[in-house]
Amino acid sequence: MSIALIVLAAGKGTRMKSDLPKVLHPIAGAPMLVHALRAGAALEPDRIAVVTGHGAEAVEAAALEHDEDIRCVRQTEQLGTAHAVAQARAALEGHDGDAIVLYGDTPFIRPETLERMIEARRMHDVVVLGFEAADPGRYGRLIMQGDALDRIVEFKDATDEERAVSFCNSGVISADSATLFDLIDAVGNDNASGEYYLTDIIGIARARGLSATAIACDEAETLGVNSRAELAAAEDLFQSRARAAAFEEGVMMQAPGTVHFAFDTVIGPDTLIEPNVVFGPGVSIENGARIRAFSHLEGCHVATGAIVGPYARLRPGTELAEDVRVGNFVEIKNSVLDAGAKVNHLTYIGDADLGAACNVGAGTVTCNYDGVMKYRTTIGAGAFIGSGTMLVAPVTVGDDALVGSGSVITQDVPRDALAVARARQETKPGRAKRLFDMLTKKKKSIEERAS
Repeated sequence: MSIALIVLAAGKGTRMKSDLPKVLHPIAGAPMLVHALRAGAALEPDRIAVVTGHGAEAVEAAALEHDEDIRCVRQTEQLGTAHAVAQARAALEGHDGDAIVLYGDTPFIRPETLERMIEARRMHDVVVLGFEAADPGRYGRLIMQGDALDRIVEFKDATDEERAVSFCNSGVISADSATLFDLIDAVGNDNASGEYYLTDIIGIARARGLSATAIACDEAETLGVNSRAELAAAEDLFQSRARAAAFEEGVMMQAPGTVHFAFDTVIGPDTLIEPNVVFGPGVSIENGARIRAFSHLEGCHVATGAIVGPYARLRPGTELAEDVRVGNFVEIKNSVLDAGAKVNHLTYIGDADLGAACNVGAGTVTCNYDGVMKYRTTIGAGAFIGSGTMLVAPVTVGDDALVGSGSVITQDVPRDALAVARARQETKPGRAKRLFDMLTKKKKSIEERAS
């Protein structure tokens, strides 16, 4: 069956107290909108329409960055959810199949739940996603008759008897595309808010002899984010789920509550993660690696047997091969380290290629930027870079070469060569005491004049 997604992302999010559109506030390094799109993508939809409104340009840019085939449509007036869905009509023109309405501020709907909705659609014309609420509060209520959904009642329009119902509406709804838009055409705005409610299509469908049902999911899946506090709660929920999933995949975390994952973090079994590690977007780690405490990784790949940290930073474009060692207070950016390479202390490696089993000493810097352009450094297999070395790119150090400590390397070093590039030391006996005496007298004279 062909599937289309309609993702509503037009709301301002006044309670967020932010200039940023609500759906662009991040959870685990990705906008809420992206989380909703990723859930829907599991259905392999033929079309995706994102309905924008407030901050439309920014929301559309984020949507298209995630998937350039998304069709963005705008809701210029905020007249309710049915009105918002209606804006997607042109984007779905000619679509022969089901449409599922999702929300950009409801990031945790599971793909398996959406698949159950698709299954239920085989037996019913309209399917709604509901949940048993611990505190129903102001949610819309799903009024059931057996397994048939009779109607959805908004809290503000509900009777006391209807408000006593705890089976609540998530807003997620599925129907054949043509049926969905036909039902929306019949929705009016004769209600307490004067809005066109998407929920009204259930009553209209039943009046036309169409069948409707509701399937239930865990309440946590339907968490909507409307405030900073709810955003923090959503982040906490994501991290709890990610940690549980990591344990299930054979990853060991010594202090799981201090490890923070991104939305796309991939970690292989037998990896050990020490306390206070942060994974930004775009990290993949193979089996059996070790990420030591207080390290920060983003946009990088770490191979089997590698050890990173403690207090290391891996930036985008970093590739660590098998058994690489990256130690404390080392930063690596856009660089490839071949098997067994070691960069153990207080070093910056940027825009570089390090050969297998090379060893880079403490305090080494690849000087890769001249203020305008970036340049690459190449260090050959088995080479040894002494501590305190400045490698001024573009420059190449050959295989098995040795660079003396404290050198400033501006020219290529051939294979097997020794390079030493530092100023000649001068030692002047007795000059230290005379210099200190002179400086002391000068300081005293300045203080006396000041007083």
